[in-house]
Amino acid sequence: MGMSFTRAIALAAALAASFAASAAKPGASIDIGTPEGAIAAFRKVQCSTDDSRPTVYYWTGETYSRVPGEPDRLLFRFEGMNTRQCVTVIDPIRGKGFRQVSREILFYQDPTTGKIIDEWQNPWSSETVQVLHIANDPVNFRAPIFPLKADGKPFETDLQVMGDHWWSTTTVPLFYRNPLGGDFQDHVGGTYHAVEMFNFFGRMPDLADPKKHSAEVNVAWARISDWLPWMKMRGRAGNLYFNGAGRKLDGYAQLPAGMRAAIGARGPIYKEPPPVDDQRPNETSWTYFKKHMEAVRKQ
Repeated sequence: MGMSFTRAIALAAALAASFAASAAKPGASIDIGTPEGAIAAFRKVQCSTDDSRPTVYYWTGETYSRVPGEPDRLLFRFEGMNTRQCVTVIDPIRGKGFRQVSREILFYQDPTTGKIIDEWQNPWSSETVQVLHIANDPVNFRAPIFPLKADGKPFETDLQVMGDHWWSTTTVPLFYRNPLGGDFQDHVGGTYHAVEMFNFFGRMPDLADPKKHSAEVNVAWARISDWLPWMKMRGRAGNLYFNGAGRKLDGYAQLPAGMRAAIGARGPIYKEPPPVDDQRPNETSWTYFKKHMEAVRKQ
């Protein structure tokens, strides 16, 4: 994804954590109305309250083209996952927080058969191109998350709550320097322009129950973006839109057998999250493509 799945979940989880006090049942051991309780609930949505206990987000969906003057086309289906773990971090002023590390992989699939594709025939140019699946490693929190922000303020939220259920909507416009651009892209263009839209759903009792190390979360994701660089669209007018949904799993073993087989054959490192002390810069689909092409050119 352009904006990482992890960062979007973090935004929604922060909403869930800080607002959940209004629906927490009396006598719950986790007081979500306090900053400390809020961060505990946040961590349940994001990963697990147990240090170094891997959890997984899994999603599926479809990718369409939109070109002026022609009907939209279903180009691919997709299946993706993000594996992550958290570790406790203590700050003498900001309190007991945590840091999360993760990596994610997504496979593009034939829209009819659902099988993973490694080549794709561009329907506009008739050129057959190599498919580069998403393999973002790592996708980490840039800094630990604490009950109090750096300015001393607690989380703020506009979470929607109805009875025992909560949901949140996160819209993330993206407009930044394209890593594939050249030295003069400020003069001739060269920005990545997209928007990612996330909807998260869960149950309030999961956040307050001290016996639960993790919360059940469902997610819907949509993205409108430029053409993927490996498609070789050569400036053709139009864009892509992605529509997907999924849920949080307790671990890698809960993934569908086909997904586990694909990861085992194509990217076994994605069976587990990075180490909790991982300090590498984050990867995106575009930086990964750039590294891939640079490696190909050196061959």
